[in-house]
This record gives sequence, structure tokens and C-alpha cells, in this order.
Amino acid sequence: MFKGSLTALITPFRNGSVDEAGFQKFVDWQIKSGIDGVVPVGTTGESPTLTHDEHKRVVELCIEAVSKRVPVIAGTGSNSTDEAIDLTRHAQKAGADAALVIVPYYNKPTQEGQYQHFKAVHDATDIPIIVYNVPGRTVANMSIETMTRLSKLPRIVGVKDATADLARPALQALSSGRDFCQLSGEDATALPFLIQGGHGCISVTSNVAPSLTAELQTAWRKGDLATAMKINERLTPLHEAMFCETSPGPVKYAAQLLGLASGDLRLPMVEIAEASKAKVQAALKAAGLLN
Repeated sequence: MFKGSLTALITPFRNGSVDEAGFQKFVDWQIKSGIDGVVPVGTTGESPTLTHDEHKRVVELCIEAVSKRVPVIAGTGSNSTDEAIDLTRHAQKAGADAALVIVPYYNKPTQEGQYQHFKAVHDATDIPIIVYNVPGRTVANMSIETMTRLSKLPRIVGVKDATADLARPALQALSSGRDFCQLSGEDATALPFLIQGGHGCISVTSNVAPSLTAELQTAWRKGDLATAMKINERLTPLHEAMFCETSPGPVKYAAQLLGLASGDLRLPMVEIAEASKAKVQAALKAAGLLN
């Protein structure tokens, strides 16, 4: 259903508010650069510090800017099931193609609790749902067995896997079938994830290198592993730089350097350190994106 390179979009701010015009311009540039899909208001979009009204507005702005040119997978997760249902219902009404729902964070649900959370969101909506499994941020790690149970529900269509465990996509495919959509949530594993049975990557790096990340995915689909590997080598230092501090700090700084968007962040996110800025600049130059 979803494949290739999909951008986990940043949310540009200006004077403390969402830069609506800047955001839509950025989305349009992403699509014209060849990206395969966009994901607004995920972690990279600073969803934890957006108000509910801002969150919903950004989803609407994204869908409007995309105008059905590529899929929109709206971030709608929460550690509150009722809140996740509300956000998912809004994304469905706004016209999103799917919802990205994170494993509940902080309250550390059991495997059964995780299953019941996603089942409740599924049963309350009619939109395809992608499970976002990112134990580095949520602490709770969804097991392959729980994912398999969820994959039997008709509208749980895939996973954004940010475990960096490269055995998982192969094991999950064996358990849930090849049609269960598996997207890497770790830029550094994008290519090996494909080799292990994945379908694409929800990428932070593609905020600043959409053409390159999309070209890697296209090369893989064409069976051109040599080209995919060459692009992967070019992108690897950039992937590393994008996570030299907590995301989206580095990628917002990179976007600012490239004149794509404001680098403003909302507390508790702060401007990255000078040493980190140097890493980001060097990586952009090495990738041929900055003179």
C-alpha cells in the first residue's frame, strides 16, 4: 500500500506559531523533489508540543498542499487511547490516506494493553492504520506476536519500525505476510531494511535530501543494488548527523542552512550545540547539498 521514501515532515515555526505558508511551500517542494509520501505531525513534526488545534491544522494544511499527488500518513498517536481516537477520526475526516499511531509512551502498557489500544483506535475509525513502534522513545516495545495479532485486523496495514532490529522485518513478513507494509523508521537502516523484506522508509533525512532518498528506493525497486549502495554511502554521514542530537534539532538546523524552513524549535527542544552544527554542515557538504 505504501512504499519508497516518505518524509517525516518538520513543522516550521515563525514567531512562536506554525508557519502555515512556509509549511505548505515545504510540502510542495518535497513532492516536486520526487518524494513518495509525507507524514505530518509525527515526532519530527514536534507533535508533543503542538496544541490539539495546531496538530489538526497542520494535518489539514498538509492534505491541502499535497492535493492527492502522494499519500499522506497523518500522525495521530497518543498515550491516551481516547485522544488517539479523536486525532485519528480527524485525520480520516480531513482526507488523510492513513494514520500513523505510536505505541503508547510513558504509561508502559503490556502487550495486551498495546493490542487493545490499537484495536480500539481501529474499531472507532475507518482509515488504514500504521503502527509506530519506537521503543527508544516509548520504552514499550511491541512484540512480533502482538504485531501479528494486530495485522489480522482489516485496517491495521503496516508498521513503522524504529527498533533498528534488522531481523524483525524478515520475521514479521513470515508471521504477517508480505502484504503487511513494513517501513523503516531509522534512516541508517533504510537499505538493509529493504533487503530484509521492507517496503520503504519514513525518513528524517528526506526533509533535506528528498531526491536522494527517493532515488535510493527507486534503484532498489528496479533491482539496481549497485546504485542503491552508492546513494546509501553518500547519505550515511548525513543520516548520522541528523541524529547527532535529539531529532528534530539537527534536521531543522539543516533545513535552515538550505533555506528550506525556519530552524525554530519549541521548548524543551533547543538549538543544537556549535559542535553539532559543524557536523551537520560537514555532512550536507559531503552529500553535495551545501556549497
